[in-house]
Amino acid sequence: MENIGNKKNKVKYENLADRSDKDQIWDHHRKETDLVSVLYEQEQEFYRYFERMEDCSGRLEFSQLVNKDTGEMKIKLKSAHFCRVRHCPVCQWRKSLLWKALMYQSYPAIRAEHPKHRFIFLTLTIKNPHITELRSTLKHMNESWKRLINRKEFMAVCDGWIRTTEVARPKLPRENKKSKIVYCPKTKNTHAHPHFHIILMVKPSYFSHGYLKQSDWVRLWRECLDVDYDPVVDVRTVKPKKGGHVVDGMELEEAIKSSIAETLKYATKPDEILHDCENPESREWFYELTRQTHKLRFVASGGALKNAIKDEKKITNQEMIQTGNDDEVQQTDEKRLNFTYYRNKKKYVYNPNFNE
Repeated sequence: MENIGNKKNKVKYENLADRSDKDQIWDHHRKETDLVSVLYEQEQEFYRYFERMEDCSGRLEFSQLVNKDTGEMKIKLKSAHFCRVRHCPVCQWRKSLLWKALMYQSYPAIRAEHPKHRFIFLTLTIKNPHITELRSTLKHMNESWKRLINRKEFMAVCDGWIRTTEVARPKLPRENKKSKIVYCPKTKNTHAHPHFHIILMVKPSYFSHGYLKQSDWVRLWRECLDVDYDPVVDVRTVKPKKGGHVVDGMELEEAIKSSIAETLKYATKPDEILHDCENPESREWFYELTRQTHKLRFVASGGALKNAIKDEKKITNQEMIQTGNDDEVQQTDEKRLNFTYYRNKKKYVYNPNFNE
């Protein structure tokens, strides 16, 4: 793996994906960023976002590292520029990685202080609003959430929480998770499906007294929303997969981390943005989504989990670079390896012009 040189501009690993298995994902996310940026390019109102995304992560600079125990050569991201546009797939991915990393770092201390607490994965929804009413709907959901966490039923069982907001296009109901996703033909370009993903850290006594059934969560959320219908609420106890082998609680720990990863994901998935993007009505849905979510806060936390993640606005470019890096390897020299994204190839390719 270490035989990367620059003799006559020939290298053993021309593409980043060939050089590093764990960095193959860069090609995928950068391709999605290109596709989303093209949508912004077609609308003068958002042309500035197109310009920012054009420069986002266009060149990645890595340093060479070696594992002292195994001698294995690896590369570590050292420099990159991120555009920080909310719906940029690369930036959403890097911020999601950072939030997960911060939560994983905080997790041992949280478990040490609250060893018997359990975790619940909660999804809260509201009736799908017209896309032009999304902003007011999200504000209403946030105000309703504040009412919920101050309810005595909630305070009696929950000691900490992390909440993220996701906005999707409306879809038809599925029989199960394996069923094909089908967008609602009547409302996919006119309405939005906003919902909260929440991790709750509940007291050890939750399942013996104070337990809230599915119907209880529906009632509480309906009352906090102040609506005359039963909103869809999904509540699941975080537990090992069926048949999973528990060793010193490790299977449970992995289940908790998996739920954390599920919570700290994209605000709007690239697939939702790019769906039927040749259709002007579909593109307008995305443009209105951009208008409606401008400068809104999509991640929040409280209680014992309040400091487990970082405010999106306070995340630095350097933190987005460092997230996901392997700290068990040490740098061997100051040599840098640069890879440039080429749109015609849809890949990051080794660029000798930036290597010394």
